[in-house]
Parts: sequence; structure tokens; C-alpha cells
Amino acid sequence: MEAGGLGVFMISACAFGALLWHPDSPVGRLVADGAGRRGLMGLAMGLTFLGIVYSPWGKQSGAHLNPSVTLTFLRLGKMEPWDAAFYVLAQFVGGLAGVLLSAAFLGQALRDPSVHYVVTVPGRTGVGVAFVAEIAIAFVMMTTVLVVSNGPWARFTGVCAGALVVAYITFEAPLSGMSLNPARTLGSAVPAMTWTSLWLYFTASPLGMLAAAEVYVGARSKQAVHCAKLHHQNTKRCIFCEGRLVQGRA
Repeated sequence: MEAGGLGVFMISACAFGALLWHPDSPVGRLVADGAGRRGLMGLAMGLTFLGIVYSPWGKQSGAHLNPSVTLTFLRLGKMEPWDAAFYVLAQFVGGLAGVLLSAAFLGQALRDPSVHYVVTVPGRTGVGVAFVAEIAIAFVMMTTVLVVSNGPWARFTGVCAGALVVAYITFEAPLSGMSLNPARTLGSAVPAMTWTSLWLYFTASPLGMLAAAEVYVGARSKQAVHCAKLHHQNTKRCIFCEGRLVQGRA
């Protein structure tokens, strides 16, 4: 489910990337490159993320879709190491499979330099700014997930996270490419054979999310984190809570 979820996310990213940035795309010609086009991309990816979180598979797996999210919940004691290892493996496999499948169908449209497998690379402001930006967006994302998912508005965690995806792609992408996810970056990097600052995307996102977890635990406690799911208000079996009710949650 985690592999399938990130795979779908990457298929959507590739399809909308080609639709909006390929020079022969009529949609791309209608909207000038810049915040407007990135806003459309952000909206597409935010809605894709939202659909995955609230899908039957997302409700079952928790819709991490990101090794950084999984490692953070492992640090918070909400996952077993064995489960976390398979989650991370599945996410990397799913991200790569999604891009490879997209390449098989989109062909030259995805390979074109204007799209280039929707790779994430640092912007013109340089690697240092990209590194700080990735840490910052990861910190805000995980803080939002922890605060909302463990509060009275828990069922809207996916909505809040999806809104951040929209905002990040629209406004932050020029700085770092807006990865937020090592598996997402590697999924594009492998077929594109582009390894630019790959270390950045494997370190910044985990650092940002783990830092957010430390701040949250310091302000509240580990016990304040109920579960490793983004959406727990459903009837799907929870592997994290072993089927038990957690503070009245199904």
C-alpha cells in the first residue's frame, strides 16, 4: 500500500509535470512559467496527496509515503523497527516504479529537458539555501501532522498536509525543487541519471522532521502522539495500535 501510494503520487507528478512544462503542451502555453504554473502543479499534487491519504489504502497504511515520516514515527515509538524497515523499502520501490511506469507511457514527453523526469535539484540560490529550505518545510510539515493528528481536528490532518504541499510547490520549489521526500527524489534521479546534491534530499528532510518530533515531545510528551497514521478515524485495521481503540478512535 505504501509502495502503491507513492507510485500513484509519482505518476501524477510526472503526468502533470509533462502537461504543464513540456514545450508542446497546450496547457503549458496558456500559463506562463512562474508562480501561476507552479500553483497549478501544487494544486494537482495536493489533491493527489489528499486522495491517497483518504483512500482505503491510505487509511490502512497510514499514508506515510515518505521515509522521513516513517523514521519520525519510529523515533516517537509508534512503529516497530521491522515495520519501519519494510515501509521505507516499499516507499523507495514505489517511487521508482511510479516514474518508470510514467516513462513507459509518456516517453519523450517525460524525458524532454523541460520536464526531465520531474527531478528535484537546488535552485539558483544554491545548495546551502536549498538545504535550509528543505529542513524548514519538513519541520513545518511534521509539526502540522503531529499537532493536527493529535488534536480535535485529527480527521483533517490530510487536508492540512495537502494544503502545505500546494503552498510548498507554489512558493518553495524555486529554492530546492520541493522534494520533502528522499524516495520521491531518488525515484526521479535514477531514470534521469541526475545525482545533483542527492545527499541534501537524503539528509534535510529527515533532519527537519526529526527536529519537529523533538520539539513536539519537549512541549508535550511521547504519550501525546496517539498513532502513526495520518487518518485514524476509520474502520481499517491499525497495525500500529494492534486493533485496539486509542482514545476513542476506531
